[in-house]
Amino acid sequence: MSKVVEKVKFGKSSGFFNVFERRPGNIKKNMHYCPGCGHGILHKLIAEAMVDLGMQDRMIIIAPVGCSVFSYYYYDAAGISVPHGRAPAVGTGLLRANPDCFVISYQGDGDLGAIGLNNFLQAANRGENMTVCFVNNGIYGMTSGQMAPTTLVGQQTATSPYGRSVTNEGYPLKVAEMVAALESPIYVERVALTSAKNIRTARKALRKGLFNMKQRKGFSLIEFLSGCPVNLKKNAKETNDWIEQEMASYFPLGCLKDIEDSRPPISRPKPIFDKDEVMDTLIQSAGNIRWGKKKTVLRKDLRIKCAGFGGQGILSLGMMIAAMGQSRGINVSWLPSYGPEMRGGTANCSVVLSNDIIGSPIVKETNILIAMNQQSMDKFLPDLIPGGILLYDRTGIGQPKTKSRIFSVEASRIAVDIGDIRCANSAIMGAFAACLKGFEMEDYEEAFEEAIRKTFRKKQQLIDYNIRAFSKGKESVKIENV
Repeated sequence: MSKVVEKVKFGKSSGFFNVFERRPGNIKKNMHYCPGCGHGILHKLIAEAMVDLGMQDRMIIIAPVGCSVFSYYYYDAAGISVPHGRAPAVGTGLLRANPDCFVISYQGDGDLGAIGLNNFLQAANRGENMTVCFVNNGIYGMTSGQMAPTTLVGQQTATSPYGRSVTNEGYPLKVAEMVAALESPIYVERVALTSAKNIRTARKALRKGLFNMKQRKGFSLIEFLSGCPVNLKKNAKETNDWIEQEMASYFPLGCLKDIEDSRPPISRPKPIFDKDEVMDTLIQSAGNIRWGKKKTVLRKDLRIKCAGFGGQGILSLGMMIAAMGQSRGINVSWLPSYGPEMRGGTANCSVVLSNDIIGSPIVKETNILIAMNQQSMDKFLPDLIPGGILLYDRTGIGQPKTKSRIFSVEASRIAVDIGDIRCANSAIMGAFAACLKGFEMEDYEEAFEEAIRKTFRKKQQLIDYNIRAFSKGKESVKIENV
C-alpha cells in the first residue's frame, strides 16, 4: 500500500494556535462563537495581518468584557483580559512602559461606547500608538440582547421592547465620526463583515491600521459592522442584509480620516527601569528633597488615622506624614476620605508607614490617632489599639477617657497666634515629634521641614508659617498620661 500523505492547501494562519488548548472542554479545533457571528471573521483577519506584517512577536491583543473576552484562547500572541471598558487605559500603560510593543484594543459597542467611552476617547485624544478594533453589532451580545449605545432608532431589544426612542434614549452614537473630529487620531474607517467584497475592504483597512502602528504614527480606529444573529433573532443571511440595508444607512461605510502621511513617527521618552536610575531621577526632580537617600528602619509599622473638620488641613497633615516617611526610604500609603462638604464637614485620611510592602492602605486598627475635633475623637477612638497613641487638639476637645498614651496641644490657638489658622496641622506635627520617640526617626525635624517644603513649594510664606507652628507645637505639647 502506498503511504498516505496529508497536505493542507488552505489552513489557519500561524497567528492562531494550531490546537486551542486554552479553550475548556473537548473542542480544541473550533472557536466558540455562534454561527453568523463576525468575531471569527475578524479574528482571522487579525491573525493573518499580524503575521504578514511581522508584528506577531511583539503584539498584545487586549480582550474586552463581551463575547470576545476569550479571544486569548486562539491567538498565538500575548493577550490580556481587562475590566469592562478599560482596554485603552491598559493599552496606554503597556505602550508607555514598553514603546516597542504593539497593542490592539479589541472592543464591542457596549464595552467601548458605554462604560469605556471616556477611556477610549482620552486614548484617542492623546494619540496613543494603538489600533482599536471596534465591533459594532448594535446590541449587547453576551448579556442577552439589551439596547446598546449603537442600537438603531426603532430597533427592538430586551430593554427597548417597543423600539429605541429618540425622545427617551437619544440617537445612536456615531463613534467613528466622534473620533475623526479629534486632532490626534490619524486613521478612522468604518467597514462591514458581511459580503466577500466588504470583508476584503475590512482586511485592507485593518492592515492599514496595523501598518500605521508599526510605523509609530499613532491612533487608528477601524469600526466593524458585525452580525449577532442570536440576539438580533435573524439567520446569518438576514443579519448581513440588515447590516447592509439598515445599519450601513445610519453608519455609512468608508474612510472618515486618513492623515498618516502628514504625521511623523511618535517619539516619547524611554521608560527607566533601573532602580538606582529611577531614584536618582526622583532626587533631581525633588530639588533639595533627599527622597530615599537616608534609610530609616521603624521599630514597628505606623498605622495612623488623621481626622477633623474639612478645611483644617487634615489631608495635608496626612500627606506631610507620608512625605516624611517617603523621604527616609520608608514604604508609605495615604488614603483620603471626606464628605461632600468642601468646608465644615468631616474629613479623615489613613497613613501607613512600613518597612515592608503595604498590603492595603485601609487603616482600621489604629496605633496612632490624630484628632482635631470632637466628632473625630468620638468616631475613631474605639479603633485605637491598646497601647496606642492619641494626639489631639485640646483647643476644642475635652480630655478623653482612655488607657492609651495621650498627647495634646492647643494647635488651633497656636495657628491663630501665628496668623494663619491653616497652620494648625503643623502645630500638631510638632507635637507628633514627641509621639515618635518610641519609633526611630531621629532626624524628625529635618524630615518635617523637607516635607513642608515639598507640600507647599512655591508658597514661601506658608512654609515659614508652618515651620513656626511646628516649633510652637513641639514646645507646648502636653503628655496627659504615660
